Parts: sequence; C-alpha cells; structure tokens
Amino acid sequence: MTTKNLMISLATALTMFGSVQAQTKKPVVKAKAGAASATDVKASIQRGQVVYAQNCLSCHQADGGGVQNMNAPLVKTAYVLGNNQRLISVLLKGMQGVEIEGETYTNVMPQFTHLSNKQIADVLTYVRNSFGNKANAIKEAEVAEARKKVK
Repeated sequence: MTTKNLMISLATALTMFGSVQAQTKKPVVKAKAGAASATDVKASIQRGQVVYAQNCLSCHQADGGGVQNMNAPLVKTAYVLGNNQRLISVLLKGMQGVEIEGETYTNVMPQFTHLSNKQIADVLTYVRNSFGNKANAIKEAEVAEARKKVK
C-alpha cells in the first residue's frame, strides 16, 4: 500500500468515525421558561414539609387524613389537586364548612396571611406531592398574584 493510499484510507476511516460519533450524541434539552426543575421542586417540598409541621399538622395530621367531621383531608381531593388559585385562596382567606365527598368538615381553617408567598408555595407544593398526591408545584408568583386579589 502506498503512502497516498494509506493517507486516503486513514482520512476515510476518521471521517466515518466522526460521522458515527456525531450521530450518537444526545441532543441538549433545555428547560422550558418558567418550568421548575426537579431539584427546585424537591427543595420546595422539603421546605414545605417544615411549614406543614409548624402550621398544618395538628389539624390535618401527619398522614394528611384530617379528622372526621372536623378537619378536611388533604389526600387526593379536588381542593388539593385541582385549581391552583382556589387552593392558594384557601390559605389566604381560610374556610369553614367545606364538603368533601359527601362529608362536611366543620372546623374553621384560619387564614395564613402571615406566611410569605414562598412559604405558601412551598407548603402547597409539599401537600400536592405528599400523602399519595402527585401534582404540579405551586409557584411563588402564583401566590403573589392571588394575594393581590385578596386584599
């Protein structure tokens, strides 16, 4: 084999190798604007667990099951898994006498306006992703928007 043929063969081999490598690289996936990363959601859930323990646990219990006829459950209910603004509003306005699946819960849930927007977003993200629930995270900006409407 001549030097010229060897160089052509080597160049061809390198070109083919480069083509194969280019085809096997995975595309870079960028997060959508405004989408929370898994790390952000996990951190929010952890912070929310602390807020829950300090403000919600005594009524809604460690398992989110509430207390029959008194304190509403947080397990797979429309209030928890449904509309974000409605859920945020419950924390900002409080509620009483809510009916869930045919049962009325009579205790007054107080307003939690003393909590920051971040704390409310975190605790709701925790509740929406605990006790067998699985739902999107609540964003601090959503709470800020809801708070403007309450005032």
